[in-house]
Amino acid sequence: MGLPSEMRDLWRSRSNSVLIASPAEDQKILNARHCTQEGVRAGAKAACIACVASAVPTLVAVRVVPWAKANLNYTAQALIISGASIAAYFITADKTILECARRNARYDKTA
Repeated sequence: MGLPSEMRDLWRSRSNSVLIASPAEDQKILNARHCTQEGVRAGAKAACIACVASAVPTLVAVRVVPWAKANLNYTAQALIISGASIAAYFITADKTILECARRNARYDKTA
């Protein structure tokens, strides 16, 4: 069930290629990693803020509003809060990564 020996040798030789990545390509990889890390950081901050911003009104409503008290159990409350947090994380991370990529693309064109 393993790879045949020829395929294994071909796969191994591809990783030990004579081609060496250029410094420009290494810089592009570093920029992409930096953009990803920046997006994750911004997304985590946005998720924390959205968690608090959605948890407070949800928990207050469940204790004060009669309809919410009757219809929103613990699972519904958790879904409301986590849904807002997840949406904030992905939207913010996506926007941050795209903005960083645009910034890097503009930088590369002028250089």
